[in-house]
Amino acid sequence: MSEPRCPINRVRRRDRAVEDDNWIRAFLRDAQHGVVATEAGGQPFVNPLLFVYEEETNALYFHSGRAGRIFANIAANPRVCFNACRMGKLIAEAEAWRFDVQYESVVVFGKATALADPEEVTRALRLLLAKYFPDLRYGEDYRPITQEQLAKTAVYRLEIEAWSGKRNT
Repeated sequence: MSEPRCPINRVRRRDRAVEDDNWIRAFLRDAQHGVVATEAGGQPFVNPLLFVYEEETNALYFHSGRAGRIFANIAANPRVCFNACRMGKLIAEAEAWRFDVQYESVVVFGKATALADPEEVTRALRLLLAKYFPDLRYGEDYRPITQEQLAKTAVYRLEIEAWSGKRNT
C-alpha cells in the first residue's frame, strides 16, 4: 500500500507536524470521534460523528441517515475532509500570546462513497460496533442488522488520499 501524502497545501507549523505514518494510523485506530467536512453550493459544513479506521483497506467508515445534510452533500460532492483530535492540558504562560494547549490531531482528505452492497454495509457497521462496543457480541448481545435498518442507514467508506498529523506535547 502506498502511503497517503499531505495535499498540495502544506502550509502548517513544521514544529508540530507529525510525519510518522505509523503514528497517524495508530491515532486513527484509537480516536473516539471525528468531524467530517462536506460542501454544498460553496458553503462548508462540519458534522461530528463516530468512525472506524480499517488499516487493511486504508479507509475510514462512518454512517448517517439517508436524509439530511451529510447524505445530500456527499451525494452532490464526494470530496470530504475529516478530522480527529484529542485535547490535553491548557498551558498558561507569562505572556498572553504564548498561551497554548496540548493536542494531537489528524486530518484526512479523500472521497466518501455511500456503500451499496448490503454485505459491505453490514461489514462496515459491524466494524463500528466492534470498535465502540467491543464486549458485546453481534447476534448474541444484540440483534443482527436487518434489511429494514440498512434501508434507513447510509454507510460511507472514505478512501484516504492524503493525511497529515500534528501535535503539541
